[in-house]
Amino acid sequence: MAKKDYYQILGVKKDAKADDVKKAYRKLARKYHPDVNPNDKTAEEKFKEIQEANDVLSDEKKRKVFDRFGYYADNLNVDSPYGAGTASGAGGFDFSGFNFEPGGSSSSSSFRDIFSDLFSGAGTRREPEPPRPLPKKGTDIEMPLALSFEESFTGLTTNITVNRSEQCSRCQGAGDTGGPVVVCSTCKGTGEVQKSGGRLQFSQACNDCNGTGRRRQPCNLCNGKGVTPKAEQVKVRIPAGVDTGSRVRIPKKGHGGRLGAEPGDLFIITNVGKHKFFMRKGENIYVTVPITVPEATLGTKLEVPTVEGKAHLKIPAGTESGQKFRLRERGFPSLRNPNLRGDQFVEVKITLPRVISEETKEILRQFEKANPENPRRAMGLE
Repeated sequence: MAKKDYYQILGVKKDAKADDVKKAYRKLARKYHPDVNPNDKTAEEKFKEIQEANDVLSDEKKRKVFDRFGYYADNLNVDSPYGAGTASGAGGFDFSGFNFEPGGSSSSSSFRDIFSDLFSGAGTRREPEPPRPLPKKGTDIEMPLALSFEESFTGLTTNITVNRSEQCSRCQGAGDTGGPVVVCSTCKGTGEVQKSGGRLQFSQACNDCNGTGRRRQPCNLCNGKGVTPKAEQVKVRIPAGVDTGSRVRIPKKGHGGRLGAEPGDLFIITNVGKHKFFMRKGENIYVTVPITVPEATLGTKLEVPTVEGKAHLKIPAGTESGQKFRLRERGFPSLRNPNLRGDQFVEVKITLPRVISEETKEILRQFEKANPENPRRAMGLE
């Protein structure tokens, strides 16, 4: 079998104490944990190698065997921890190299030590303990928020109730009490849970035991989740200029982290209602204002609506229906630069009176005779 230097893997000396081994393992485990390095196969293999090294060096008897022979294995075949080729089935044990004479060399002592370990239970296979959880940042939360057209223009400060979670006060986010190892109740010891997506069913590694099927006794306050639910009133400031689909971030108001890690963030997704008169395009506002025939013909100065109130607009003589006029910096504030604003565009629409008297009709006939123009002549029409 391929030999590995577990001391070199953990970066400790051969005379390192148990606490030094534990510290080195935790430091490397945090660095190469799959949650910290998603989709990184190299880190995943390194993490497995670190776990293997810790499993041996943290166990006094396994470490003793490793120090004797330079490798460790659980079974008693050719890869037995008591020497290569020592349990070859019919061949029995190979006692070469050992001194059975009284007062012999240290080989005799080694032989007695090994058999003492063997019959005291050191040869019994031990299930590896599930790895301790590592600090993990909380997940983000997204919440929709309905705004009126005016609120999106001016901005808004309000309080909303957020159903989030926070780190468990009893286990500090570990999810367990550090007690004995038990069968995972989520996956029933299989290490996998069944998921469904449409018509398909598939299995994935159990999150509660990291796919090992075994875990320590869950914390009875958070039921092993590491976090507890919490309904919290959060003050939300919506900046002026948001539109439908804008994302407003409130830091650290998402779900709680574990083992001291930061909480996630809260994202408010805005949904702006429509306005009776105004229409928004980017940072500009558009509105259509009706005018009369005399106002369009003779020109006038009229009031037009804006989101902030009324404004005056000069209509020159001879204005046509559909013509647009710009009111500078009467549009929405820019989210990137609040000092910049869009414009408002006013489109005029010429309307006819609903009731035309005979006197008015006569005036229009006289107007037609005085101005015998054909606006369709350019189209070749009579």
